[in-house]
Amino acid sequence: MDKRLRAIGGAAFALAALLVLPARTFAQVQVIISAGFAAAYEELLPAFEPWSGITVSTSRGGSVGPGPNTIPSQIRRGVPADVVILAREGLDELIEADRIVPGTDVDLASSGIGVVVRAGWPKPDISTVEALRQTLLRAPSVSVSTSTSGRYLTTELFPRLGIADEMAAKTLTSGAAAVGTGEAELGLQQVSEVRFIPGTDFVGAIPEEVQYITTYSAAVVAGSTHADEARRLIAFLSSEIAGQVILSKGMEPAARTSGTIR
Repeated sequence: MDKRLRAIGGAAFALAALLVLPARTFAQVQVIISAGFAAAYEELLPAFEPWSGITVSTSRGGSVGPGPNTIPSQIRRGVPADVVILAREGLDELIEADRIVPGTDVDLASSGIGVVVRAGWPKPDISTVEALRQTLLRAPSVSVSTSTSGRYLTTELFPRLGIADEMAAKTLTSGAAAVGTGEAELGLQQVSEVRFIPGTDFVGAIPEEVQYITTYSAAVVAGSTHADEARRLIAFLSSEIAGQVILSKGMEPAARTSGTIR
């Protein structure tokens, strides 16, 4: 797409946002987000802030796991946040711990697992389950995430394919970005995360029979001092307008709102 078309598309998107957003409030909302929804979020945020008057500050964290920087760990130790955006598994953990305002959780998008190789390298065959199995066995090194997709691959899929021992010896948990830096030959992670990694080529999604779909969800954090503004941000991210961007990032929008941001 040339620069002129991008500019027209951006202006139309901003205008649409203006038409559905209410008056400015000049508040600030703090968001903690995981990587899976970040590409769509980063494109949507510049359309939301100017017209809503809501300034958004953003920090990152993983969706699940025991590490100190996962979103559940950050919330448990009191890191300030109004909104969390993460895999549904991590959000459910926060809901069970009474860390989320009841009834504010909204599914935004879903993404399957995709495969990348180093840029310019031949793309392996992953068209069938057996082809994927052989590709994994032939790869000198494979990198996965420490979050939901990585857990599924190492604890469920590799054993299911009968290659758990072989994969354990050569699987890194540095994420698919390790392929772009030359640390690994093959990377598997959510499609929304792997499609735009510098230094890599996207091969495709793994076969449906062994696919794992991650749902990314948002919610208002209990104790938020900007709960109304947080709800407006979540409504925007789950609107028809946002769905267009979500699709462009390799994800499927979840159930959409009518497009009116309340």
